Amino acid sequence: MIEIMKKAAELGQLMKEDPIVKALLAAKDAYEHDEEINRLFTEYNVQQQALTHEYAQDEVNSVLANQINHRIETLQAEITAHPLFIAYGKAEEEYMEFMKSVQDEISFQITGHRSCSGQCSSCQSNCQAKEKTHE
Repeated sequence: MIEIMKKAAELGQLMKEDPIVKALLAAKDAYEHDEEINRLFTEYNVQQQALTHEYAQDEVNSVLANQINHRIETLQAEITAHPLFIAYGKAEEEYMEFMKSVQDEISFQITGHRSCSGQCSSCQSNCQAKEKTHE
């Protein structure tokens, strides 16, 4: 087990230098340190708290609750359309695909079988899915 953990540490250090991992770390850093997106998230959280507080009242002011809801929706749209939010999400997706491919290769080395991606054109296996798509 100790040897495996040493190899895992080596693999982690090697992966840390991969452009996909570097891109994720850079996107995360830019996202977390951007003043505008932090301001949007802060206001979003404040508005959520205000809405929770309003709904906790014995008599809910529906006009106020609707105004708060509208502001929350506006903030959510601004956040999800923000270029740093989009870039970070894309970098996370690419990182997850990268990690899956690494995991798939490790599994293949252990079992001798590749997992089915559903894309038969790149597959070297004779699985049931491939047989069905080519009938």
